[in-house]
Amino acid sequence: MSMLTIWTLDWVPEGPRGFVRDLRLRWACEEAGLDYEVRTVAFDDRQTNHLARQPFGQVPYLDDGPMRMFESGAALLHIARKSDRLMPQEAIGEAETLQWVIAALNSVELATLPWWFLGMAGTDDDRLTGWVASRLDHLEAVLRERQWLAANQFTAADLLMADILRIPKVRAFGARPATEAYVSRITDRPTFRKAHADQLAFYAAADECRSASR
Repeated sequence: MSMLTIWTLDWVPEGPRGFVRDLRLRWACEEAGLDYEVRTVAFDDRQTNHLARQPFGQVPYLDDGPMRMFESGAALLHIARKSDRLMPQEAIGEAETLQWVIAALNSVELATLPWWFLGMAGTDDDRLTGWVASRLDHLEAVLRERQWLAANQFTAADLLMADILRIPKVRAFGARPATEAYVSRITDRPTFRKAHADQLAFYAAADECRSASR
């Protein structure tokens, strides 16, 4: 089996550290017990310096032998299919996992991400806030009734949903005890803690390299 290569930026400011989306792929590899390496593209000129690999100038993207993929959700599903720890092999469990991965991206992150960005810019929108509240309330009702989103086990859907929900502003928005317990339980997994610590260490080392080159 070929080693996976996760591509990310060689440096980011302190704010995004611990949240850059290569973390999702690092975490998935740790969960699945897959070997991987991390390679980089330059933070400077990042909007244009890797368009041949990622047409929107984003990270991460993934290599698996001759296979090349972009978009963190697609790459996560590719990794998940390599292990029943992340994607059940039987048809119903696989379908449940796929639907919740898409729900995390389309029904939750699609609302929370622009809300978070606008809040950081000081531009709050009451309609968007109401949309986010509605989505999180619906999810809270689901999480009151189950430990995992799909197949009665931890899957790629839980990994992705918890990564979306752990954004501090999202996590602190409203009193949703089932959601908080869910995020706490999943981010306490040793695999998450390792992937998170590795990303922070990676960018701390990048600080030293940038300082030495100046």
